[in-house]
Amino acid sequence: MRTVQIPRDPSAPLRPINARFLSLPEREMIQDLRAGGSSMREIATALNRPVSTISRELARNTDPVLGYLPHGADRKAASRRARPKTAKLRGQGSLRDYVQTKLAIRWSPEQISRTLVDEFPDEPEMRVSQETIYQALYFQARGGLKREVQTALRTGRTRRKPHKDPAQRASRFADPMIMISDRPAEIEDRAVPGHWEGDLITGAHNQSAIGTLVERTTRYVMLVHLPGDHTAETVRDGLIKTMSTLPAHLRGSLTWDQGSEMAGHKAFTMATDMQVYFCDPASPWQRGSNENTNGLLRQYFPKGTDLSVYGPEDLEHVAQELNGRPRKTLDWKTPAERLRDLLLTT
Repeated sequence: MRTVQIPRDPSAPLRPINARFLSLPEREMIQDLRAGGSSMREIATALNRPVSTISRELARNTDPVLGYLPHGADRKAASRRARPKTAKLRGQGSLRDYVQTKLAIRWSPEQISRTLVDEFPDEPEMRVSQETIYQALYFQARGGLKREVQTALRTGRTRRKPHKDPAQRASRFADPMIMISDRPAEIEDRAVPGHWEGDLITGAHNQSAIGTLVERTTRYVMLVHLPGDHTAETVRDGLIKTMSTLPAHLRGSLTWDQGSEMAGHKAFTMATDMQVYFCDPASPWQRGSNENTNGLLRQYFPKGTDLSVYGPEDLEHVAQELNGRPRKTLDWKTPAERLRDLLLTT
């Protein structure tokens, strides 16, 4: 059956276009300003457009005989926006052959796109963006060419993987986290004692662990014995038991990373009255004192060893040695001396 094309009513309003495209009134203004002797920069300022937009408009849509005519320019621009367009890599040609050849030797789409500019500087038809190459590959995958895509792309994925905005990342715990950015200033500047940083050091194959706690003002170290495992329940109970040995004025807060072992942070807070603050992902410097201490602890508990062989007495011995070392940051006092002074004055 033959399809009859119904002509468009000339009096009908044009469908609105995206604001990033020049409109007919803007093109009429370009003609008027150009006729008045305005420069492209002055025209761009008047239209609140980039100079490159005006330059490109005049280069593309100026008639070699009649000059720049806004209605003709508008029609030319509309015809270039016609949809659907034939995909750039759909048909046969030198560009498609080049892309296929490079994909076959495992070049990435970005490498292909950048190299085309260098190898064909005077051939604008030999240009393709990396996004166009990706779109062509994933379109083929939906058409059944999954094996070819897995060969061409290093990831082997046949569908695009969406990336979440880090600012919209969902909490990994059932109970909402309070982030380190909400930690009070008195904790940040170490002016008030009783605020701690914590972490785990793990043993061979991540099968065993020891909890490490450092007081931010005195650098006093406490080690948490975790018998059997380091699940959220075991870590919660170990931290509650350890912190309960301290007087109330030294139980201010605890800063930890977002490890799964802290899933019971709300229960810990309820038992100890200590608020837990969580560091940003991949930001170990936000627990600098604890990270430094963990490095010192590796002198006693080397990486790749079984930490379950150490009992509470062993951990207490190691903590006493660290707390007995003079520290430059404490004016060569020891953490034990600084903590003793705090206990005697409060």
